[in-house]
Amino acid sequence: MRQGQIIALGVAGVFGIAAAIGLYSTMKKEPEVKIVAQQLNTTDVLVAKTEISLGQIVNKENFRWQQWPAGAVAGAYIQNRGGKDPMLALIGSVARAPILKDEPITTNKLVKPGDGGVLAAILPAGMRAISTKISDKTAVGLLVLPNDHVDVILIQRKRGPNNNDIFLSDTLFRNVRVLAIGQVLEVKEGKKGAEGQTATLELTPRQAELLALGNSMGEISLALRSVADMSMSAPGVNNVLTGQRGSSIRILRYGVKSRAYGVN
Repeated sequence: MRQGQIIALGVAGVFGIAAAIGLYSTMKKEPEVKIVAQQLNTTDVLVAKTEISLGQIVNKENFRWQQWPAGAVAGAYIQNRGGKDPMLALIGSVARAPILKDEPITTNKLVKPGDGGVLAAILPAGMRAISTKISDKTAVGLLVLPNDHVDVILIQRKRGPNNNDIFLSDTLFRNVRVLAIGQVLEVKEGKKGAEGQTATLELTPRQAELLALGNSMGEISLALRSVADMSMSAPGVNNVLTGQRGSSIRILRYGVKSRAYGVN
């Protein structure tokens, strides 16, 4: 073989090896990832800086501004549009519902001074709040709490034809909501019971009249309902105060049988 051919073959081999190395390097190289920053359209929304409980008077330390996607802002949210700070107008307001930390603030969850009390603010339209005396024996050992649902029972004591005691027992209302115990509208975490001498109930106007009448006729007791059946039946009014009675039971008083009428 001629010397020129040998040199040409050597040069070709060197170029072939270089090409193979270049191709291998290209195949092993990871694809370049380009990160493109996209500017989101946001606006400042007023949120709760701390957890706010029912009936709490709020101040500036309870709020903060949070950037929020403009497309996700509801109409009730309070936005910072420049000018006068809307946060200042809310200082001294009272929470009419619990507000979680970082939850957007809406004006319908706060009551400004002069717009009515807290109880009036949380009372649904058309309903009335009325209180009745309670004790350990008439309110499940004072374990009835705000927002529980109860049946309202009237116990009357009367004289029978033989001058013996007759006790009449009737359920006035079923499945009514307890608004407050004493002056407590909400039970704090870790507190097992709410002590108080009165229970404030959420009733219709007619129910409120009948409860006021029942308070003057005898003793009112509250029977606690299960959470599972709160929505099974709507609050109802018994017709016991209109003269009709339900089923009857017999009780013993000083060894003498007496008759008590009740609704089961």
